[in-house]
Amino acid sequence: MKLDLSPQDAWQPLPPSQWNEDAARHLLRRASWAAQPPEVARLMTEGLKAGLERLFPAKAGLLPKPRLISNLEDALPAYAAKIRDAETREQKQVLQREQRERQQQAIQDLTIKWLQFASRPENAVTEKWAHFLGDIYVVSYEKVNNPGHIYQHYDTLRQGGLGPAPALTKAVSRSPAMVRYLDLQDSKKNAPNENFARELFELFVLGEGNYTEQDIKEAARAFTGYRLRPDGFHFAANQHDERPKTVFGKTGKFTGDDVIDLAYAQSAAGRFIPAEMAKFYLSEAPLSPAYLATLGDWWRSTGYDLRQLAHRFFASRLFHHPAFRGNYIKRPTQLYLGLVLDLNINVAPYPRHSLNTLRLMGEEPFRAPNVSGWDGGRLWINSSTLNARRQLVETIFSPVNEENLNADEQVEVVAARSQGAGTFTVTEERLEKMLQSMTPEQITARFLDYFLPVKVGEKFRADVLSFLTGETDEAKRLARLRSTAVTLLQSPEYQLC
Repeated sequence: MKLDLSPQDAWQPLPPSQWNEDAARHLLRRASWAAQPPEVARLMTEGLKAGLERLFPAKAGLLPKPRLISNLEDALPAYAAKIRDAETREQKQVLQREQRERQQQAIQDLTIKWLQFASRPENAVTEKWAHFLGDIYVVSYEKVNNPGHIYQHYDTLRQGGLGPAPALTKAVSRSPAMVRYLDLQDSKKNAPNENFARELFELFVLGEGNYTEQDIKEAARAFTGYRLRPDGFHFAANQHDERPKTVFGKTGKFTGDDVIDLAYAQSAAGRFIPAEMAKFYLSEAPLSPAYLATLGDWWRSTGYDLRQLAHRFFASRLFHHPAFRGNYIKRPTQLYLGLVLDLNINVAPYPRHSLNTLRLMGEEPFRAPNVSGWDGGRLWINSSTLNARRQLVETIFSPVNEENLNADEQVEVVAARSQGAGTFTVTEERLEKMLQSMTPEQITARFLDYFLPVKVGEKFRADVLSFLTGETDEAKRLARLRSTAVTLLQSPEYQLC
């Protein structure tokens, strides 16, 4: 569908006459993971502007540091000494292997705790926003190898992600995970490492083509001296190159923060994050440069305020345009968390149920494939990942034999239930309980209007209603409910938002 909006009109607020339940569902499916009926109703009561003020607050919620990470950090000094003092090479290798296993358990625990935290309706929008920023300021556990640093990096994105973008970028430059991921700790006065400076310009602030190789070489000198200690980031002044540098035509004894300010002084900085937002939230196809230039000029005038940008983007006529309704492929994280919310269940606290499936679908959080993050779009779908998506739905609708869980998994299940989060699958009995107060017509509407982001024809709607009401035997009726839900959630339409 062709866009019929001028660049000047595109980012104006959606007219009140066009704010309706369909628009609210569209907003929630794109800005969040799913459009739950209570959340849609709340948005309709609040209105678009007030709803966005709530969904994108000045400060996001805090994800508590997982216990396994805290335990790992507390034990690290003693364990490092134990490895250092090992009498034989074999003993040292055993201890190192044990340490790697503990780290793997901790990063898995962090991933599950994040999924649980992100699946709460009150956190869904800000956690998807942090996930979006994590696809820009990319780090990966595969290289960082420190669960605590990964946790701290994403907490930096969460806490600074709705403030000024230059301040966030400066905080990220000191993130221990980023320092390690882009080799800043190896950058010396006489041998500056260019990795961070290159990604700063290309992937964080400006985009490819808006800087020169000489800008990178000079900027790399400004970031020398960035180091890590056991307690976090450290600036080693004796390894910092204090000589004058020339970056973007400006010369001075620039520090890393100065270079970040110089990057944000370039006109391309206004367009970069809006373009990434459009790719992540709106359309696989790039937006017209004219649209991005208009939004970018406005965003620069705010001092690069990310919260104001989010409000303007998600309230805009362009975001709500029919051309962007029900045609964007869900990333695996959204598919999984969307199912959790749509079905009113809880994230399973054991890796085999959640993390393994996300890995098979192509997106395991905190393990980006490269410095550019995930490509997404149509690349999410192939024969293997599509089968994994279908299997995910089957798994959610299949009871778990908890006797087959290992001891650690059973402990996590008990902990989840003690917090009121113990429903990990949808049995036929639970499906009946969820829908018992609803008429067949209301059940059909729930399945078709809330599960699916596209309008279905009247004949299809009538066929679904007929199938749901065509059986009087209770057991067979429940089987039909399950079959209908599974079929619709496995359908190509449910893969879209």
